Amino acid sequence: MNNIDNSIRADVLSQSLPYIQQYNNKIIVIKYGGHAMVDDYIKQHVMEDIALLRLVGIKVVLVHGGGPEINDMTKRLGIEPQFVNGLRVTDRETANVVQMVLGGKVNKGLVNILESLGAKAIGICGIDGSLIKAQKINDELGFVGEITEINEKIILDLLDKDYIPVIATLGSDDDSCTYNINADTAAAKIAEKLGAEVLISMTDIKGLMLDKNDEDSLISVVTPKEVEKLIDDGIISDGMIPKVECCVGAINNGVKKVFIIDGRIKHSILIEVLTDEGMGTMFVKE
Repeated sequence: MNNIDNSIRADVLSQSLPYIQQYNNKIIVIKYGGHAMVDDYIKQHVMEDIALLRLVGIKVVLVHGGGPEINDMTKRLGIEPQFVNGLRVTDRETANVVQMVLGGKVNKGLVNILESLGAKAIGICGIDGSLIKAQKINDELGFVGEITEINEKIILDLLDKDYIPVIATLGSDDDSCTYNINADTAAAKIAEKLGAEVLISMTDIKGLMLDKNDEDSLISVVTPKEVEKLIDDGIISDGMIPKVECCVGAINNGVKKVFIIDGRIKHSILIEVLTDEGMGTMFVKE
């Protein structure tokens, strides 16, 4: 039985070789968030995937959110989370919580796991080195920022030194105001600025579906025009709208491949990047 298992493993590894060669020294940006961040078993496998990709010569940039952990902390402090069109309403007190949880506990926890797996990782946030410059979107959302500039040199310097940049999505302006940045937006803008080969957005669902209650209705491939119609028809709604719009923006602005995948599935990143079948939804140009 062991010989059979080992033969299967060897066959899988040999099938991944063309993909390893294709992506060697290329940049892949992975947006990590949702349920996959709070389940320690899943988190471990996600970090294993990322460490493996880096160790075989693929340059990985990890951009993470931390919504569930932020929700937990705000509730402990008696702050009721509020959302408008999928974006967290962030008053000054909430902004302080976001900075503490996202840039501290979550960020350094991910770095620690990657380092334990033998990968070199450095945790930074968008405030560091003015990596993400931002401005307030509107008064209703409070300290939620829209990105005005990405200083990609910091990321490139870390990649050139074989580090995995682990980026918490905070931003700042010239007046030292700190902003909460939507992780999907940040990942897409970073991927565009880096000229990334691939952007992967990890979610709590299988991908885009015609019926959100039926996983068999998965849309494997979608174009920007089709996305527009899906939004108009109400099939894509609520918090999925900004996520999908970020994917469309990335594919329209030079990122070669964009995917939404289910982060709850073990080794979903490796399945997407290193196999023929892949998984989830792929965004393509018209």
